[in-house]
This record gives sequence, C-alpha cells and structure tokens, in this order.
Amino acid sequence: MASPILFFGLLAFVFPSALASDPSALQDFCVADAKSQGLVAVLINGLACKDPTSVEANDFSTSGLHIAGNTSTPNGLSVTAPQIPGLNTLGLSLFRFDYAPWGVNPPHIHHRATEILTVLEGSLEVGFVTSTNRLITKVLQKGDVFVFPLGLVHYQRNVGKKSASAIAAASSQNPGFIPIAGAVFGSKPQIPSDVLAKAFQVDKNVVNYIRSKF
Repeated sequence: MASPILFFGLLAFVFPSALASDPSALQDFCVADAKSQGLVAVLINGLACKDPTSVEANDFSTSGLHIAGNTSTPNGLSVTAPQIPGLNTLGLSLFRFDYAPWGVNPPHIHHRATEILTVLEGSLEVGFVTSTNRLITKVLQKGDVFVFPLGLVHYQRNVGKKSASAIAAASSQNPGFIPIAGAVFGSKPQIPSDVLAKAFQVDKNVVNYIRSKF
C-alpha cells in the first residue's frame, strides 16, 4: 500500500490548486461583473503597486502617533488610522485610540482580523465574548497588551479619571468594522421591529426607542 505522504505529495503535484486557497478578502463581498467575462482583467486585492524603482524609506514610515485625538465624541473615543503605503498587501494595519474619562469603544467585531492592543497611558477595561457567550475581560494598565481574536465581539472602556490611549495592530489591511448596536438598530432598510422585539424579548416600543438613537 502506498504511503499517505507519497499519495498527498503526488496529489499536490498533479492538482496543485486542490491544496490552495483564495487570499483573504479585502471587501465584504465581490459580485461578479458579467460584462468582464472573457475579457482580460487585472485583479488586485489591495491598491495598485508603485514602481519598485521609485520606492523610498518614507513609503514604509509614518509620524504623528504621539498626538492625541479629539475625544469630544458621543462615545468619548477618537480613532486615528495612519496611512503607510508600504503596508499595502502585507496584511497589517495600525490604529491609535484615545479615550476620554469613561470613554468607550462600543461592542463591535472585525470580521477579517485579529487585533492586538497595547496601552500607552491610563487604565482600560477590555473584553471579548466567546462563541459560548463567555466574557473574557481584564483591566489593563500602561504597557499591558491584550489580544482580541478574529471575529469575536469585543470592546474597550476607560475606567480611569484621566484620558487613556492605546496603539492597536490588526492582521488585515482592511480588518472590517461592524458596530453591534449600529448594525442591529441602524441598518438600512431596517430589520423589522417585531424581529428585534422577539430577539431581545422586549416590547416593540423599546426597539423603536433604541432605533431612534441611530
């Protein structure tokens, strides 16, 4: 009987595409363009590439992340996303978060990325919810690091009396961002009120009141 290793080796040689997979998508979906069928098309999962001979060090660098953002927002949160051309197609992105006292980054998901966060200043309560509805939570101090696994609902909250800040990196050029409350109560067209009333086990008037906030 042939060795399993030899069998799969031959399979990979004869049918290389059988053991391959598509790269991670950088968009929510990709509807096929029927008009382009049969035509030569350029497919890019990211932005078009710069001529390598004109690349310079500044393409791989940024500055200004030491500057705090404006936290005069409804959630007391500022998000800064620096543009670094050299990160294109490398599967990484970078963010700075600034939180007013008791400011919140509300529950949300990144459906294309795992996030790793480092606290620069202040005290942050962070947490994510597992697929079994278990909340994993911790209060972080300056210098602490926390990981939010891909696709899980998570949040951050400043639990100090002073402003807080953090730097986060995500394992995708376009992590995706879906705020839970906004997606459920602010969708267009709206999710029917009776569906949400049954889902949350509340009266439709409660659903309509929450929806009015979005």
